[in-house]
Amino acid sequence: MDKRRQTELIGYLKELNLRTVCNRFEDLAREARKESLSYGEYLFLVIQEESQARRQKRIERWLKESHIPLEKKMDTFELKCLPNKVKQQLRILLAGHFLDHKENILIFGNPGSGKTHMACALGQELIRQNKKAYFTTCALLLQELLAAKRSLKLPKLLKKLNKYPVLIIDDIGYVQQEKEEMEVLFTLLAERYERGSVVITSNLPFSKWEQIFKDPMMTAAAIDRIVHHSVIVELNISSYRMLTAKNRKAQERR
Repeated sequence: MDKRRQTELIGYLKELNLRTVCNRFEDLAREARKESLSYGEYLFLVIQEESQARRQKRIERWLKESHIPLEKKMDTFELKCLPNKVKQQLRILLAGHFLDHKENILIFGNPGSGKTHMACALGQELIRQNKKAYFTTCALLLQELLAAKRSLKLPKLLKKLNKYPVLIIDDIGYVQQEKEEMEVLFTLLAERYERGSVVITSNLPFSKWEQIFKDPMMTAAAIDRIVHHSVIVELNISSYRMLTAKNRKAQERR
């Protein structure tokens, strides 16, 4: 290809925003000639690289947007500590099919049992499967919902959250909240009912959720919406954080 045509090609590629093709087409052309690839096979290579690069950038953007603590990933999760039933549940959840049915995931367990880590790891894997997720603590979410309600922007915030197929709410019931705050949480859960999946972690069993929602009728209605189409994961194990700390100390002594 002469210099003029090459310059024109680069201009077209930039105009079409094919940045990876622009940077790689010459190297891939040399590889194609070396391997005696057809024009179609060469075209496949350059489009494949462009697609893979865009997918990786999209994943990185969605991970940042998700607010998920990225250190809590599947590679650092102690799967061997989980009961066999939970391991099987997690394998099924990682396939992401629960999102198609708008199912909720409820992760119960004692403090330090790995609830948050599991929810975050699941969220990251779903993003890598091209599904958006959003993580927030229950306390922070309540502040945002209440502020939006008071400024008459609650519908706008609910619409924003609804664009995420999965919403991860961490530590529901961990901090005692006022009734007004729990009312806006109920509004969110009712809004997402059968429209999107919610992953909730809690150290409180359903029998104690009246401590969260304050009102028996609201508690029953909230549980009814959450449990309908749901998977319940029970982490009845020792403190995951304590075990991790012990393993770290043991490695440092070696």
